[in-house]
Amino acid sequence: MLNAESIPLTNVDFKLYETDDTWIRDNGPIYVRNKNGNLVIEDWGFNGWGNKIDDLTGLLIQSDKCNKIPSEIASDQEMTKIDLNSEMINEGGSVEIDGNGTLMACKSSILNNNRNPGMTQDQAETIFKKYLGVTNFVWLDGQAGIEITDQHIDGFARFGNSTTIVTMEQNDLLNYDIQQPDINILYSASDKDGNPYTFLKLPLTQNNVSTTNGTNLGYKGSYVNYYISNTKILAPNYNDPNDATVNAIIQTLYPTRTVVGIDVRNLYENGGMIHCVTQQQPME
Repeated sequence: MLNAESIPLTNVDFKLYETDDTWIRDNGPIYVRNKNGNLVIEDWGFNGWGNKIDDLTGLLIQSDKCNKIPSEIASDQEMTKIDLNSEMINEGGSVEIDGNGTLMACKSSILNNNRNPGMTQDQAETIFKKYLGVTNFVWLDGQAGIEITDQHIDGFARFGNSTTIVTMEQNDLLNYDIQQPDINILYSASDKDGNPYTFLKLPLTQNNVSTTNGTNLGYKGSYVNYYISNTKILAPNYNDPNDATVNAIIQTLYPTRTVVGIDVRNLYENGGMIHCVTQQQPME
């Protein structure tokens, strides 16, 4: 497909690994720097979003292959791996970090007995402080059981940069099944120095999302789940009147990058967008 579009592949490496599903944001390697400034891979535990049952088959969602991906990539890259499987089940879409010491997350997808039985908030914070270098926390309650992820933060609230939270207006958050107490916590969030964040608020799609074959999903789409690369922003688009408007809004936050809309309608039918199927490695 890339060759057909004359995309140069000089700087692209393809590595193939067996997986159980496509959501690499949740099960993939988390890259951090150690005290010497060197990149290492953290291999957090992954158990299929809390050992969920597949709605179509009625069977347990398989996760063994996905859980091996960080280890396989670390081996392939000859990079040091920190094995955290016994420390915590933690999906990449569960946590947002501002790059300056603050972590934002929903308790429902972390402090949940289907992931980390009996774990307290203090225990989770101790682990995150040690392995992600954060010192300040913005905890939303979230809603366990509302969908497969138990309400990941990255669908409706992201750190656009160290001072900005990208989210939605209150009515759109309510429409997206975010509860009012969590909206209040989100809007009053402050960084590790007590400074309030600036907010960039994106609307939902104007219309309920329909797939390319015309299937109406019955709900609107979020634009918050975008991916930041070196020179581009890959933004979820839905063949909706709001696509161009939102792309332009996101562009204001990233003047040195170009926003590119990616049609995610069929992906969205399965529960995710651009951020959900990507996982970045920082530059060496």
